[in-house]
Amino acid sequence: MKITLLVVGKTTDTLVESLTNVYIKRLEHYLDFQFQVIPELKNTKAMSEAEQKQREGELILKTVPAGSRIVLLDEKGGEYTSVEFSQKISAYMNSGQKNVVFIIGGPYGFSPDVYKAAHEKLSLSKMTFSHQMVRAIFAEQLYRAMTILKGEPYHHS
Repeated sequence: MKITLLVVGKTTDTLVESLTNVYIKRLEHYLDFQFQVIPELKNTKAMSEAEQKQREGELILKTVPAGSRIVLLDEKGGEYTSVEFSQKISAYMNSGQKNVVFIIGGPYGFSPDVYKAAHEKLSLSKMTFSHQMVRAIFAEQLYRAMTILKGEPYHHS
């Protein structure tokens, strides 16, 4: 199974980018993992929030491989402990699913079309984080999930 973290726009904070890259590198040891960036839209100052979400949504949907399970990182999504999240990852692996794509939208979230295409939503917290920080937090949690599944000592219950 391949897991992709699909994000809108490059990370502008070098510290966040470095931290994200640490966990991406660690994940390569455990699974077929891809970090994919959709380029930011140009001239967004001339667009409404709705138009920006709609245009980003079109790019997102064109990028996701057909037949993928789509999981949106969204503040209204389900919340899991790290152990529960690792069980979710295990269930995806055991289901025969070829691709699972976790998506972090732009600063205004997702378009209605992206919400319609999604199979589920996942929240990392009731708190709001910048869409750039979510990249590092999610990558760490996915790494933690893999170490839990392998019975490694990274996670302490």
